[in-house]
Amino acid sequence: MPSLERGSNRIVIAGASSLLGAELRSLLEESRFAGADFRLVDEETAAGLLTEAGGEPAVIQPVEEGTFDRAAKIFFTGSVEFTRTNLGAAKTSGAKIIDLSGESATNDAAVSWFPKLDSLLGRKFSADANLFAIPSSASTAAASLALGLFKIGVSRLVVICFQPVSEFGRAGIEELESQTGQLLSFQGMGQPVFDTQVAFNLLDRFGAASKHKLSTVRERLRAETKACIGKKSVMPALQLVHAPVFYGTAFSACAELVPGTTVEQIVAACEDTGFAIPANGEAGPSNVSVAGEKVAHLAKPEEDPARPGAWWFWGATDNIRLPAANAVKLAEMLP
Repeated sequence: MPSLERGSNRIVIAGASSLLGAELRSLLEESRFAGADFRLVDEETAAGLLTEAGGEPAVIQPVEEGTFDRAAKIFFTGSVEFTRTNLGAAKTSGAKIIDLSGESATNDAAVSWFPKLDSLLGRKFSADANLFAIPSSASTAAASLALGLFKIGVSRLVVICFQPVSEFGRAGIEELESQTGQLLSFQGMGQPVFDTQVAFNLLDRFGAASKHKLSTVRERLRAETKACIGKKSVMPALQLVHAPVFYGTAFSACAELVPGTTVEQIVAACEDTGFAIPANGEAGPSNVSVAGEKVAHLAKPEEDPARPGAWWFWGATDNIRLPAANAVKLAEMLP
């Protein structure tokens, strides 16, 4: 294994052309890593794209032999397949690896992390670990809710997440935008990305010819949530559907708690896990209202009048900003 140079400030963003990679780079440049030596790499199809790093023009490079050498920290923000292909080479560099792609969710050697998770699990921060997994915003919300409600006796939890097209990159955004305009203009509708109508439409799956599978995203959601919770709380039943929006993941949940549990107890438990909850009378969150927010937002929970002990939750997160911000927070804690 190559020895890491003492004081190395090289940071590699692998998957730099993705929306998540661009957001991460922006947040890193606003952090204590602003003066770092950034290396931006991605798949062959994205190599050569002109962007910027540290306020200077930068060209995204393909991964080559030596790409990860002398790196202090490596972030994976691209596809699962891209991470899977290059994770081995990254490990040999000796750098701290922070994976936001979902590939490491089922890796026993990876430490799942988001703010509050260590305290919720009653564990010490694993500063000596070399591989960390940052869960998606949906997984972070589901795990946070499960762990928070565990403290007040949750027996069952169901979470449904509504996913925006930005989870599938710029091509997904462009297809929703074009379909919206075409449908409003009574024109023929193109669907090369999703192989189905995604505008004005809720879906549990895309067309058969689409390379994007919501079933695969659900598997990631369940794997990441399970990795975060472990045996600490009940594992929620999880569902994920497509929502015809550009940004922001919203979620609805129903939890069965001990009858007699008060809303004050629930709010306190959820706030302890990091949720932002509005004061009485304020509107609940939406995928629009949470844009740019670094924490998940939750409306004040409501008890189901027909079923004592059953409580409904509504929340939303910025699906790009939240995991990127969590990755930067983690990096700032690492040596």
